[in-house]
Amino acid sequence: MIDRLRTDAATVVAGLGDVANLDGLAELEREAFGKTGFLSRAKKEIGSLPPEDRKDAGRAINEIRAEVEAAFDARRSVLKDAALLVRFEAERLDLTEVLNGDAAVGHAHIVTQAWEELEDVFVGMGFRIAEGPEIETDWYNFDALNIPPGHPARDGFDTLYVNHGEPGHTVLRTHTSPVQIRTMLAQEPPIYIVAPGRVFRRDTADATHMPVFHQLEGLVVDRNISLADLAGTIEAFTEAYFGPGFSSRLRPNHFPFTEPSAEFDIQRPDGSWLELGGCGVVHPNVLRAGGIDPEEYSGFAFGFGIDRLALMKFGVDDLRELFTNDVRFLSQF
Repeated sequence: MIDRLRTDAATVVAGLGDVANLDGLAELEREAFGKTGFLSRAKKEIGSLPPEDRKDAGRAINEIRAEVEAAFDARRSVLKDAALLVRFEAERLDLTEVLNGDAAVGHAHIVTQAWEELEDVFVGMGFRIAEGPEIETDWYNFDALNIPPGHPARDGFDTLYVNHGEPGHTVLRTHTSPVQIRTMLAQEPPIYIVAPGRVFRRDTADATHMPVFHQLEGLVVDRNISLADLAGTIEAFTEAYFGPGFSSRLRPNHFPFTEPSAEFDIQRPDGSWLELGGCGVVHPNVLRAGGIDPEEYSGFAFGFGIDRLALMKFGVDDLRELFTNDVRFLSQF
């Protein structure tokens, strides 16, 4: 009986390869395991065996049943995958955008183009790219950057706070400056980095402001770094990015994280000046927060908006255009 049972099981398993769909598998499963199936017939025959053989026969039937069930499960998995592929193909939608009968070929967004070009310029000047999280603690975003409690920048009218941890201690970063602190804590000087990234502020969208925008900040920390090194770096960047005929200047200003501080402007070939960003010598308190001795090292930092540079480079006059995803606008660049 057991030999016949194994032969029947082998026949059923061999037939699984010919089953083309789940309905066919279900039909074969009923034939194998149903009331008239070979396994049910074998169980009924146990009663006709000598008592001493019944235990071994029952064990053999269970083992064979487990082997057949495993074969069915394996085939079912294959057929389910095949059915899904058929369904996916039937439901597939072609979302290719067509303009004037031609498939639209994608390309990098103009902010991405400006971002990548800026990275190339600074890497060519000896900087490396650094990154950090977009959700920050208030220590990295404010305290370590010498922005004390009560400073207007920490007000809820300017900063987007995240509902995480102690209230008022987690923010969507308002600048990429926290990357400077993280870098100083992670490595010893010399440090030459630029940190591009997305930042967030509670601004109303208009031609020159967005609540989400992109910044690039630079940090240099080394021995004997001075304001002259900063001015030279800004001038070298201006010529490398904007080309011949452009120059830069520094104007005194105030920022909590640098001292002295300055705004830097670029002069166009037509003689007009355009404010680009802020910069200055890294404040000793910021160096200390980064675990660096200000008596041994000094540094400079600078930062500006990537979106603004994209507007300038491509002659766009409204920042909101960069975020509307209008293919008629984006295809121009």
